[in-house]
This record gives sequence, structure tokens and C-alpha cells, in this order.
Amino acid sequence: MSIPAERLDQIGRRLAEIEARLASGTLAGDEFVAASRDYAELEPIARVAAEVRAAREEIAGLQAMLEDPEMKAMAEEELEAIRARLPEAERELALAMLPRDSADAKPAMLEIRAGTGGDEAALFAGDLYRMYERYAAENGWKVEPVSMSASEVGGFKEIVANVAGTGVFAKLKFESGVHRVQRVPETESGGRIHTSAATVAVLPEADEVDVHLEDKDLKIDTYRASGAGGQHVNTTDSAIRITHLPTGTVVTCQDGRSQHKNKEKALQVLRARLYEAQREATQGAEAEARKAMVGSGDRSERIRTYNYPQGRVTDHRIGLTLHKLPEIIAGPGLGELIDALIGEDEAKRLAAMSE
Repeated sequence: MSIPAERLDQIGRRLAEIEARLASGTLAGDEFVAASRDYAELEPIARVAAEVRAAREEIAGLQAMLEDPEMKAMAEEELEAIRARLPEAERELALAMLPRDSADAKPAMLEIRAGTGGDEAALFAGDLYRMYERYAAENGWKVEPVSMSASEVGGFKEIVANVAGTGVFAKLKFESGVHRVQRVPETESGGRIHTSAATVAVLPEADEVDVHLEDKDLKIDTYRASGAGGQHVNTTDSAIRITHLPTGTVVTCQDGRSQHKNKEKALQVLRARLYEAQREATQGAEAEARKAMVGSGDRSERIRTYNYPQGRVTDHRIGLTLHKLPEIIAGPGLGELIDALIGEDEAKRLAAMSE
């Protein structure tokens, strides 16, 4: 993809303007923070744009040297090397210029719920949670459970966790959807393969600037927390249920013994769900743009199958099958799938941009 020279000049001028504003000493507070953020976002793009411009100018200079018989051989050799390098630099620039999801840099709220398959689905939900937990550790992220409903046989009926770190949502956003597992349950004496499922939702974490909650819009109830089997895990009303009256969204949290901390965590989850609803409404108005994305983002879409007998994992959105199930379910191997999904998404958006 060839970026017009005028666009390269525009990027350079814009960076120079921001640098001048930052150096002027006239910016303070929010203005300085905003300008610093703009500079941090534009500087890597401007650096690649400068490389592309320099390569093009070098090609023009070498082409002029072809007229000189004494310099022709050397010029041809250098031209070949630069022409081989330029397309990759232009592609890197085009990728850097793609519109970024404003939520990419945010932490994420990870929600996993057991679906069809009873106890086996709950066990699989637990396997998925541990997979994401280990993948997060590989990336230096911190995972903190917000609320959970444990299954009596192990695993989870439902678990919600906060994943904090750099670029969490950008990496995990394509994990939303239905994950299906095919394997022989430990309780299956006949050796028959069962199919179960769990639903994963990854929401960008919202702060108070993204979603402002009014006290009058919240109905907050307290109740006594209980664990698997119904036994009381503490003797105080520390569990919290928050209902957002305008939307009917309900969030519960009973993970901690502190009512105050449970309320904070529940509000965190509520903001994330309301923020995601706002994003979906915006994206719905941009339906054409969403067609270029990998998958629909619909949580009811079956996105991946984990087949234990064959040791394979298939992502149905991009038709990728990896015979590396043990490595993927262990966590570190998940990166190959996620990188492939990000690469496919970038390729589709580049293609849409060049149309």
C-alpha cells in the first residue's frame, strides 16, 4: 500500500506542531497531558513515515545515477535493496495509521460462564479461566477475581475477573464468544466423547470518566454470601447486588468479606458492562466498519473448538487449526492464536482502507 507523499508531509508537520506546543511552556494541566498523549501516539507513526520518505528520496536519487555509466552498476544494486525494503516499511506505516480502538489500552473485565454440558461445562469454564490466568502471567498482567460461583465438582458456573496491564483489551478482545470443548469427562465410564461449552466475554474496563453513575440510578442490596453447596462462607451481609435502574443491568459480588470492597468491585463490573453497551450502540451505527472485523463480536457466536482426542484447537472465524491443545490450554500457547486473530483483523482493515 503506497501512502501519498502529501500524507507523509502532513504527519511530519503535525508532530512538529505538537513538539512546539510542548516546548512552549504555555501548556498546563489537562492541556499538557492531552498534548503529551498526542505526541506519544503520533511519534512512532512519524518515525516510520520519515523512513518511507527517506527511502523514496533515495530511490529517486539512485534512478538519476543510472544515467551515469560508471555509477550504473552500483546504483542498480542499491536500488534493488531499497525497493525490496520499501513495501514492508509502507505496510508498517499503513498498519500504524489504522484507526485504533479507543479501548485497546484499557484493562479488561473477563467473564466466563458455563454453558451447555452441566458439570463438564463448569470444569471447562475453570480450564479456560486458568488458561487466561497463565497467559496473563506470561504478559506481566495481574488477574484479580471480582466474583465467582464455584461448582461442587470443581470449576466455575461463573467467574468474573479484572485483568490489569498494558494493552490487555487489545489482546483479549477477540476471545469473546462461545468456546466449545469435545472430550471424555472423568465421570464417563463408557469412554464417550461429550461436547460442552462456556461463554467468554471480554469487556474494556471503564473509569468514572467513561461512565458516570448517579446514586439515584442505583438500587443496592446486601445479603449473606454463600459458597458451593449453599453453606455460608461468612456470617455478615457482605455480599452486594447492584441494579442499574435505567437499564435493568444487575451485578453481584460476594467474593470478599468486606462489604465496601465488594461494592467497589460490583461498581467496577457495572461500569464495564454499561461502557460495553455504549460501545456496541456506537459500533452498531458503524455496521459497515464492523464487517471488516474478525468475527461479529457477538457473544453467542461459536468461535473456537477444543478437541481433546485429536489434540487440536480450531478457531472458526479465521479457519485456523493448531495441533497444540496442551500448550494452548496451559496458557503460553494461546499467544499464537491471539496473534493470528490480530493479524487477520489488521489485514482485513488494511484491505478495506485500500478499497
